[in-house]
Amino acid sequence: MNIPADLKYTKDHEWVKVDGDTAVIGVTDYAQGELGDVVYIEIESEGEALDQEEVFGTVEAVKTVSDLFMPISGEVIEVNGALADAPETVNNDPYGDGWMIKVRISDASQLDDLMSADDYKTEIGA
Repeated sequence: MNIPADLKYTKDHEWVKVDGDTAVIGVTDYAQGELGDVVYIEIESEGEALDQEEVFGTVEAVKTVSDLFMPISGEVIEVNGALADAPETVNNDPYGDGWMIKVRISDASQLDDLMSADDYKTEIGA
């Protein structure tokens, strides 16, 4: 299982990559494995300012439908449009081309509440 050390993680199995005042967010390798084959992703929150823990979209897999939660507060400034035509990218490359949204961070202190790779490994029993 791939858990990159340079990312932050949530108990809801999202990852966060910080680049200045922007965060790129997606679901972890563990999450995509638990979901199974991803068949549809719905994210209609572009342009919205959302609080930490608010739902920013849903992911539909063969097994289930799951909400996607904001790891930090911020404005959704970009949605990965490529996932509309190729949702399976989340399964194939969850930390690369399978990213879901980019967010302008509104409260950087919330990043301190997220888990490190080692903490996330402990959380999922890896």
